[in-house]
Amino acid sequence: MLAAGRASDLPPRGPAEVAFAGRSNVGKSSAINALLGRKGLARTSKTPGRTQTINFYELADGMRLVDLPGYGYARVPKLMREEWKALVGAYLESRTPAAVVVIMDARHPATDLDRQLLAWLGERRVLVLLSKADKLSRAEQKKTLQQASSLAADVRLFSSVTRQGVEECRDLLAGWLQAGPLE
Repeated sequence: MLAAGRASDLPPRGPAEVAFAGRSNVGKSSAINALLGRKGLARTSKTPGRTQTINFYELADGMRLVDLPGYGYARVPKLMREEWKALVGAYLESRTPAAVVVIMDARHPATDLDRQLLAWLGERRVLVLLSKADKLSRAEQKKTLQQASSLAADVRLFSSVTRQGVEECRDLLAGWLQAGPLE
């Protein structure tokens, strides 16, 4: 629908939105593609920092998914990372998304930056997706899920490759979009 590179480029508030946040190269765009059942809709890359704008995807019912630039390591100048931080901050301060999906690599969940984001989100409705779960054994998945369960009320294992957790998350997010933002 739209790519916003500056706060002034953000579309007017309107239909319910679900925002996707996480470290650079953690799989935000891949998760959006898997949830929508569309390859290549949200551009993916092996290079951290490819999503440099806030990308809005309009769903058939007018609601939106929002792909935020990643935080943390990215092969871009520090000034650009600071601009992304300001842009994401402007989005989250000016909007009340129905939910924020915080994506973490299942192999390295809950970095200091992840914990800071979760603390900053406060009482918002949050879903933590532990992406790249296919890279862990079943025992490692179970252990990681148990360890991460204290991060938010809803924590799920997810893999855009094997489709683990895709249907479950799609249903959960659809319900939250229908319910709208928490007041």
